[in-house]
Amino acid sequence: MEALTPRKLRDDVRQYLNQFDLNLCLTCGTCSNGCPITGTPGLEGWDTRKVIRMLAMGLLEEVVDSKFPWVCTGCGRCAHACPMGIDIVAILGHMKHLRPRDQVPGIVHKGVENVLATGNNMAIPKEDYLFLMADLGAELAEEECPGFYVPVDKPGADILFFPNSKEVFADNEDMKWWWKIFYAARENWTIPSENWEAVDWGLFTGNYEATKILAKRKIDLMKQLGIKRMIMPDCGGGSYGCRKGMKVCSLEDPTNRVDYIYLYDYLKEIIETGRIRLDKTRNAGKVFTWHDSCKHGRELERNFGKGYYEEPRWIIQQCVDQFVDMEPNRSGNYCCGAGGGMWPLPFEEESAYHGRHKVRQIKNSGAHVVVVGCSNCHDQMMKRLPKFYPEDCHYEVKYIWELVADTLVLEPWSDEEVARAEEEAKAQWERLGVDLDMEY
Repeated sequence: MEALTPRKLRDDVRQYLNQFDLNLCLTCGTCSNGCPITGTPGLEGWDTRKVIRMLAMGLLEEVVDSKFPWVCTGCGRCAHACPMGIDIVAILGHMKHLRPRDQVPGIVHKGVENVLATGNNMAIPKEDYLFLMADLGAELAEEECPGFYVPVDKPGADILFFPNSKEVFADNEDMKWWWKIFYAARENWTIPSENWEAVDWGLFTGNYEATKILAKRKIDLMKQLGIKRMIMPDCGGGSYGCRKGMKVCSLEDPTNRVDYIYLYDYLKEIIETGRIRLDKTRNAGKVFTWHDSCKHGRELERNFGKGYYEEPRWIIQQCVDQFVDMEPNRSGNYCCGAGGGMWPLPFEEESAYHGRHKVRQIKNSGAHVVVVGCSNCHDQMMKRLPKFYPEDCHYEVKYIWELVADTLVLEPWSDEEVARAEEEAKAQWERLGVDLDMEY
């Protein structure tokens, strides 16, 4: 066997890696043993420990050119367990950053280009977006929420909310769950007319500048409209990327600090204060479990000191009588396999293999319904894992805000409230140039 000669890293990479001191690595294998990637077909001979040792030896190009950083979901089990506290997630994210942009796999870099140019990953035109909001809002008002409409660019709103482009593009009905909650709580809320994308694909591609730009846009919207709080985007990558970007922006300029609230805190707040009422009997006869999102739990806790473990469990138990935990759970939970951009990336088989532990966890829990707080986790467990493990995937998947919306007791608005809202809606859509009688 030929002896390996260490190479000298170029200065920028050496400077970046020096903050982690890879010489601290004990080569104990804790990272690899806890990583769902280990053993992935097509990645024989690769694991997290080997990658860290390769970088310590200067084998940068081999790591950057491999697909290993891209099939890493950034779940953080490795860094969480590392006895020396090495931030392996950040290191692998930087390996993505070093890949030339024209060599980023799949569609995610195109999505970043789209969001920077148009304000959303799918490049959905503004007129289509606004018409959908007006039309779908009118539909919900007719169905069960008289007076409802989607407020756009509302100055002085208490809450700023960001849609997910996959919902605007295809899963339109999914938006109604949050809308019903806002309606029931009589929330003073709004969405942006521009730069409304919730998801940060810059985080998925290692594009630091994009992450900063997307966060700054949200900060600017808060300031321009004089809004009190924004709800952090639901997608684990979206909220985590936004938090990282906002940290950079506030360090550069303290006036960039704005107030935000995570969706779990918001839901807990409006339940505890009695702004919404729930009827558990609607969910009788089913057992529910909770999937701890990596970025909302373990990674948020490790990087910002607070992960969301108990809040979602409390919310679910206000909605249902039968709740069970998966094992392991909380900071020890397994990733579903969709993190780090693995849902849209062209590594479906690797992603499904990564999710094998999640299938086992759900099955062993005996739950009928898996509740999630992330759109990528939702699609992975609802669509991809049943495709690869049909014999074991006999469960429903619900967003936690979907569960709350389904459990809501809708208090009727007064005739005055409905009339006032209808007048506001009419004035808004006229101002924005939206004609609901037009055919699109």
